[in-house]
Amino acid sequence: MKVVTLGVHVLDVLVRPVEAVPEGQGATLVEDIRMTAAGTAGGTALTLAKLGATVYSAGAIGSDPTGDMLVQLLGAAGVDTRHLVRRTDTATSASVLPIRPNGDRPSLHLLGANITYGPDDVPWDAIAEADHLHLGGPELIGVDTATRILSHAKEHGVTTSVDLLAPGVLGSFEQIEAALPYVDHMLPNEDQVLGFTGEQDLITGAQKLLAAGAGLVAVTRGGDGALLVTPDGTEQVPAFAIDVVDTTGCGDAFSAFVRGTGLGRTAHASAVLGCAAAALVAQGLGSDHGDFDLAAADAFAQEHKPRT
Repeated sequence: MKVVTLGVHVLDVLVRPVEAVPEGQGATLVEDIRMTAAGTAGGTALTLAKLGATVYSAGAIGSDPTGDMLVQLLGAAGVDTRHLVRRTDTATSASVLPIRPNGDRPSLHLLGANITYGPDDVPWDAIAEADHLHLGGPELIGVDTATRILSHAKEHGVTTSVDLLAPGVLGSFEQIEAALPYVDHMLPNEDQVLGFTGEQDLITGAQKLLAAGAGLVAVTRGGDGALLVTPDGTEQVPAFAIDVVDTTGCGDAFSAFVRGTGLGRTAHASAVLGCAAAALVAQGLGSDHGDFDLAAADAFAQEHKPRT
């Protein structure tokens, strides 16, 4: 499976555990500080590469040490970074994540170069030659550019998936509506479904995305697993019972869903794979946690109980 993961790339700096920020010039000792590649495109690239896909990452980053580190981390994970464009006048997007003892992750975020990505940066030929295009954060590049990219993929027989970046409270249906007819798999979280559709009910919101053209909607729900909404109905897929260390990158890891569909698995089986990948990532610090492959993820799903 040849995949282009296009869109948001972020360097995460994670600190754990953080119960509170020291006052004034105070200091607190912590157990771990790590840097990882992340983002709705970068984090997804890490998981898909682990699961055996050939992954090409595309997006905008800065020509700064942060960007150098991001490229190095992606490359070390087996991701081809030739389609990342380097800006000389804009910093690489980055986040500082003080991870709470329960795994929650407040964020201090720099948008950086992600919002500068445009049609002239798109590797059109690489997309046309891929099996699958995953677009992470279409709302940052604008619905017109996102629609053009996704429609180009569909014209060349490439399957597509989309994940959103913005919190639901910052979303609107107009930011994504025109692109939805070209989206095979929509992979938002529940807050984004409600925020972007303006609905009060999760299923109603997901059905609005379907009515606008999306092929199916797989909603990530944290510890509650995933909700599949298709033209044939709805189905809950439970998360796995684990001890959570850090939830960073779990939504991106759920994009393992598209690896499952690429292997010809049903939507349910693909969602189980997505939940397994998310559970493996959540047991350590950062989006790249877990030394697993497809066989290990499938074994995890068979051997571990769902969360009740």
